[in-house]
Amino acid sequence: MARTVWDSSVGKKTVMAVSGLIMLLYLVAHMIGNLKIYFGAGEFNHYAHWLRTIGEPVMHYEWTLWLVRVVLVVAVAAHAVSAYQLSRRDIRARPDRYVHRMPRTSYATRTMRWGGIILGLFIVWHLLDLTTGTVHSGGFQEGHPYQNVVDTFSTWYGDVVYIVAMLALGLHIRHGFWSAAQTLGAGSRSRDRALKTVANVLALVLTAGFLSVPVGVMTGVVS
Repeated sequence: MARTVWDSSVGKKTVMAVSGLIMLLYLVAHMIGNLKIYFGAGEFNHYAHWLRTIGEPVMHYEWTLWLVRVVLVVAVAAHAVSAYQLSRRDIRARPDRYVHRMPRTSYATRTMRWGGIILGLFIVWHLLDLTTGTVHSGGFQEGHPYQNVVDTFSTWYGDVVYIVAMLALGLHIRHGFWSAAQTLGAGSRSRDRALKTVANVLALVLTAGFLSVPVGVMTGVVS
């Protein structure tokens, strides 16, 4: 039954919707945590340490954090694979482009695929920069996330990469939230307006929240 559901377009769209909502919940929590940087190095570094001790003493050091990471990896992989397969299925169904673009198609809708690719590449860069320190500038300091963040956003390319990715994220959320609601049966004529409003607000708040960190570093508010 699971294979039958997965092989169907409805099944793949459902996987995309559920995995997308899981990632959205993580993004909200991640943004709130990022804003702690405005309370100083001590507060931000303490928050980063707390993430590794969640659940103690029942859970060992970093177990909860690794559990969250595993769930996120599964969600990202499921989202990407289902999106790719649905895209290939659409191309096979109509290999020729439409002569006229469909009316009322938003910019976010038309850029969902490219936005997904940009975000996928950004995730890799972000992990190599602030988690492993592989591509980090200024000398990566294990256990000092505040200084690592300041180092990253003290470079022009760190700012450009992050800002472009966050703008793509905003567009992705704006269309993706509403689309997920339709897939999961939450949409209706009476609720569509409210759902679109929620999608716009979420996209705006998350984009502004994430962008405030590099802007804070560039303006000297965070230093």
